[in-house]
Amino acid sequence: MGILNLTPDSFSDGGRFTQEEAISAQIKIMLNSGADLIDVGGESTRPYAEPVSADEELRRVLPAVACIRAMHQSIPISIDTTKAEVAHQALHAGADIINDVSALRFDPAMIRIAVTHEAPVILMHMRKTPKDMQDDPAYDNVIQEITDFLTERIFWATEQGLDRQRLIVDPGLGFGKTTGHNLTILKNLRAFKSLGCPLLVGHSRKAFIGKLLGLKTQDRDLATAMISAYCATQGADILRVHEVEKTRQAVRLHEAILQAP
Repeated sequence: MGILNLTPDSFSDGGRFTQEEAISAQIKIMLNSGADLIDVGGESTRPYAEPVSADEELRRVLPAVACIRAMHQSIPISIDTTKAEVAHQALHAGADIINDVSALRFDPAMIRIAVTHEAPVILMHMRKTPKDMQDDPAYDNVIQEITDFLTERIFWATEQGLDRQRLIVDPGLGFGKTTGHNLTILKNLRAFKSLGCPLLVGHSRKAFIGKLLGLKTQDRDLATAMISAYCATQGADILRVHEVEKTRQAVRLHEAILQAP
């Protein structure tokens, strides 16, 4: 999953893709790099980020969704939003999947949009909100607590009429977690396969990589690719990354080594 951030304040590439020419060029790079799907976001969910209005979010994402669909008629597009109206209009414009970091909690109308459109939904674990999620996150058992949260959200979503086969789970690396929590999640990724849903991992350029290796955000793609290769062997079905080509190379090489006699 290639990431297309259309925000001026994203932690990684904020402000890079706010003009039509730059957006189109980035989409072309991801398509040529072999992205299987593209995730479009118009509101930053970095730690301490301020929310934006639905109108502003729509102004950012709708042209990008249209641009992707004009360049590729069938590649799946996910809309990264917690707002039902943004999801509704993006799906009408050509998006296919709802990527909701609140796991359908922030906007009560979101579940109706998902059910009506029969759209797959990514349910992510997050403590609190992006604005305060990194204020002293603490867990007694981070794996069990994330599993319990996602189990409850899966049950709730299916009770509301969403087909379980359309649900994808994301343990939410960096969303209300310390570096230690993130490492524990990665070490125990296979535990989330017990949920019976495809597993997405969003580790790309995250702060814990910088803390461990002393790297600036823009210098974390090699480490991201190495984590991607590891995750692919631990049950991850979708790898959400900024640099698609490096991740594909790392995963293919790791798989080739594992398949050698």
